[in-house]
Amino acid sequence: MAAGDHRRAGRIAIVGTGYVADLYMPSLRSFPGLEVVGAWDVDPDRLAAFARHWSVDPATGFADLVARRPAIVLNLTNPHAHAEVTRAALEAGCHVWSEKPLALDLDEAEALAALAREKGLHLASAPCSLLGRAAQTVWAALRDGRIGTPRLVYAELDDDFLPAAPHPRWRSASGAPWPAADEFRTGCTLEHAGYYLSWLMAMFGPVRRIVGGSARLLDPGQTGAGHGTPDYASATLTFDAMTARLTCSIVARHDHRLRIFGDDGVIEIDEAWANDARVRVRRRHVVRRRLVNSPFATTVRPAGGRHPMVGRRGAAAMNFALGVAEMAQAIAEGREPRLAGDFALHLTEVALAMQAGGYHRPRTAFAPIAPMDWNE
Repeated sequence: MAAGDHRRAGRIAIVGTGYVADLYMPSLRSFPGLEVVGAWDVDPDRLAAFARHWSVDPATGFADLVARRPAIVLNLTNPHAHAEVTRAALEAGCHVWSEKPLALDLDEAEALAALAREKGLHLASAPCSLLGRAAQTVWAALRDGRIGTPRLVYAELDDDFLPAAPHPRWRSASGAPWPAADEFRTGCTLEHAGYYLSWLMAMFGPVRRIVGGSARLLDPGQTGAGHGTPDYASATLTFDAMTARLTCSIVARHDHRLRIFGDDGVIEIDEAWANDARVRVRRRHVVRRRLVNSPFATTVRPAGGRHPMVGRRGAAAMNFALGVAEMAQAIAEGREPRLAGDFALHLTEVALAMQAGGYHRPRTAFAPIAPMDWNE
């Protein structure tokens, strides 16, 4: 972006006005420096309902939307349209924040990243919970040596037996139905692994080796016919100095715990989808001749300042605009956004490999990223 364009760094255009767009809107409005200049969707009825509910100016088409000179296109389309929309936005000279995944194919994701570099633009991917208070507090506790040297992580992203949930009745604020067919076809691993995977990447660096298994456990009638997408995946992720096991499913009982086991204790958190989740440290003690994990945990005080919090909506209590706001700030400051470029590409590769199962050595990597300024 040219130097003079830094003044419009907070101008946001939305493509895709379905269920997830309604989750973003309260978050976008929690940052005074962000301005939604318009929205567009291929479904005119859905666009009209969204625009009416949020008092957003609807565009007549993609060309009309990018003609409004947004700095960032917020790609909230169906996952199968992510790559196409992102490519069009980059070709139009806009930075892109995309919902996960960047693409459903690694070659395509790499091509998009290369296009962004060629044009001097930023391309980043959700999720942005890494930038939230809970994740930053976990990271600060590690840097402070609260558990000594970290050795092993257990991370769970099980969402209970989703076919039995009343998801046909789930509606967003402007009336959009929960996109069950897209969610099941994309798969819970591509949809959800990033919530903890991005945390682990930031704290421990690139994943060097992936060994895992995935399976479709549910019947076609429970998640829709016409695809064989796994509804369960579990992988051992090897980092340079630590190993993690990450599991995703829509079959096992709800469990979103993260436990980081170190030489001197354990860091625990119960929920990836809450920016204000409590971070705890549990120490070990020797009592007579026994090693005992303390039944009492110490709450880690959040360090530094705060970011805007938003209320709970459905299963999440997250500010979905943390990444967009950080990207806008980076554009204004002339630097790389934390979650853009190689970081987003590596996140996509590892999630795709987890969903595929088997053995994989990533061909992507990234340079270390910094904690949020308010939590250094």
